[in-house]
Amino acid sequence: MIKLSELIAPSFYDVHRFIKNKSFTHWWLGGGRGSTKSSFISIEIVLGMMKDKDANAVVLRKIGNTLESSVYNQILWAIEKLGVAKYWQVKKSPLELIYIPFNTKIIFRSSDDPIKLKSTKFAKGYSRYVWYEEVVEFSNEEIRSINQSLLRGGDKFDVFYSYNPPKSISNWVNQEELVKRDDKYFHRSTYLDVPREWLGEQFIIEAEHLKATKPKEYANEYLGEITGTGGIVFDNVELKEITDDDILHYDRIKDGIDFGFAVDPSVYTQNHFDKTRRILYIFNEIYEVGLSNRKLWEKIVAKKVSHSQITADSAEPKSIAELNSLGQMQVLSAKKGPDSVEFGCKWLQKLDKIIIDPTRCPNTAREFTTYEYDRDKDGNFISRYPDKNNHSIDATRYSREQDMKSNTINFGFNTII
Repeated sequence: MIKLSELIAPSFYDVHRFIKNKSFTHWWLGGGRGSTKSSFISIEIVLGMMKDKDANAVVLRKIGNTLESSVYNQILWAIEKLGVAKYWQVKKSPLELIYIPFNTKIIFRSSDDPIKLKSTKFAKGYSRYVWYEEVVEFSNEEIRSINQSLLRGGDKFDVFYSYNPPKSISNWVNQEELVKRDDKYFHRSTYLDVPREWLGEQFIIEAEHLKATKPKEYANEYLGEITGTGGIVFDNVELKEITDDDILHYDRIKDGIDFGFAVDPSVYTQNHFDKTRRILYIFNEIYEVGLSNRKLWEKIVAKKVSHSQITADSAEPKSIAELNSLGQMQVLSAKKGPDSVEFGCKWLQKLDKIIIDPTRCPNTAREFTTYEYDRDKDGNFISRYPDKNNHSIDATRYSREQDMKSNTINFGFNTII
């Protein structure tokens, strides 16, 4: 008798239980080398198909010639380890594994043949399981298109996304954690969660050597940590829930507006500044393209908390005048001035923390966590703040203009008042 505890690492016990209870649909399993996430997924797919007479599986890699040596052999490993090889027919042309009792299939596809993917059909049942191995190789748009084609014709789906987290927080896979959905589950695992004998001594030796010689690479490759590219502007950002009760106790709230319309979004944001602890809490946002000033005003009136001061981009005095003419709030013009972008960004960088609620403010969270210094022609970071993808950042700067001017801040190379 095969014990699952002999095949699944302890870090995946809860995930196995959640899958069994049909708790989620989208399973994002990130981890470093040797975390056994791919082994776990292959076990779940084989077990699940042997219990469901209508379940088929589609297993995907970005490039077709990597299928056999990776996911195909991984599923064969699961079948062998579970001791059920006699129930499965193995085919190589095309790559297929057929569960003989139900005549259902595991098929292997790549996104370099999108037409074949879109026309995927099963003689019996539906694609209950979908697995994107090395999901970082795909684009967000590819994933969405493939899911739209495959996730139909059934009442329960399990979609697995396995990956080693990229270094950069701006990578779309890392940003996916900011996109909240009730049917999505994230899990992190490392080789440290796996019984040592499963990996072998040489694996441990290689990991420990990298840890000793290149700790940052070790953190990313073996621990699955998002170590960054070295060019992130705001390394003091913390993504954290801000509750209604928290907001009720905020007494230093201010608001900012960065105007946009056809291409750039109009952005309104609110934050509270704990001056003693030097922590900025960002808890409210409007972030939309194509908003007229009246529509923006209506949305602000509906969403605004407290009677806090609003400061907007002074480049649009006409828009400020129109918002003020509509009543119920007063919008001031930001003073800005020379080097105001650099000054404002450095003030924000010097805060102990910038806490952003990613559910209330997903776009603000995305901008602050992905904003990087400019690069020179050779791709090296330079100490210059780019004027792109920073609309929430600008609105936040405007909102705290008075706080910046009331402080003398030493940045190491000069003093700005």
